[in-house]
Amino acid sequence: MLVYIFFAVLCAAVMLPVIMMVLLSLNDETELASAIMPLESGKGFCAPDPLPFFPTFSHYKKLMLYTPEFYRVFFNSLRNTAVILVCQVLFAAPSAWAFSRMKSRHSKLLFDMYVIFMLMPFQVTMLSQYLLLDRLGLMDTSAALILPAVFSTFPVFIMYRSFSQIPEDVLDHARIDGAGEFTIFLRIGLPMGRSGMLAAVTLGFLDLWNMVEQPLAFIKDKRLLPLSVYLPMIDKGSEGIVLAASVITLIPAVFVFIIGQDELEAGMISSGIKE
Repeated sequence: MLVYIFFAVLCAAVMLPVIMMVLLSLNDETELASAIMPLESGKGFCAPDPLPFFPTFSHYKKLMLYTPEFYRVFFNSLRNTAVILVCQVLFAAPSAWAFSRMKSRHSKLLFDMYVIFMLMPFQVTMLSQYLLLDRLGLMDTSAALILPAVFSTFPVFIMYRSFSQIPEDVLDHARIDGAGEFTIFLRIGLPMGRSGMLAAVTLGFLDLWNMVEQPLAFIKDKRLLPLSVYLPMIDKGSEGIVLAASVITLIPAVFVFIIGQDELEAGMISSGIKE
């Protein structure tokens, strides 16, 4: 019973900031100013009313009609995320399939190196990426964000575990029927490894949609910034617009998580199964 109470309290603590954000975005200017005044003065905490007295969508109206740069940064995030995810699947799926089928000392060593690279935080590789992108003339371009993320090792790790669960007998029967290795990968590997691929896409979207450090390090042109970096840069005094933009930013991530929840659970379970 205590375990359920603990997780209920934990869920409430996680959901409280989101609920507060949504409620504050529906406040009018007067209510919002009253709620955040203690926070701005440094004399207390933000204390919004449980429900707005006069719910309004005026902040959303200002955001959608009078903040045209929002559409640009939203498109930047959408484009970068979509291109990276598509390219990750194209490159990671064959790599993960090869690792899962090649049984040798060298392939195991190479995969272990992949795992080590996956564990490295961005701060460790930031300088080398910066120097390489600068040498290639890609600094301050969308490619500076897209190219390094395309070759991330994380989707390879997730897909590898999913592909490893495919019985070898199934592949042997396909070879007996005359199927080549590439045909086996397309007709058997991809369909049976679907859960791992969708798990990698779901986790990748949640990570890329909230990308912050890479744009701050590689991008100076504000027109190329993603939504996650644009939000803190909105002028002070536009808290309502910030809240409305934050709610809209959250919607795609929630939608993707709900759609891919089952595949995410299946993919993570297969990733945790020991070979």
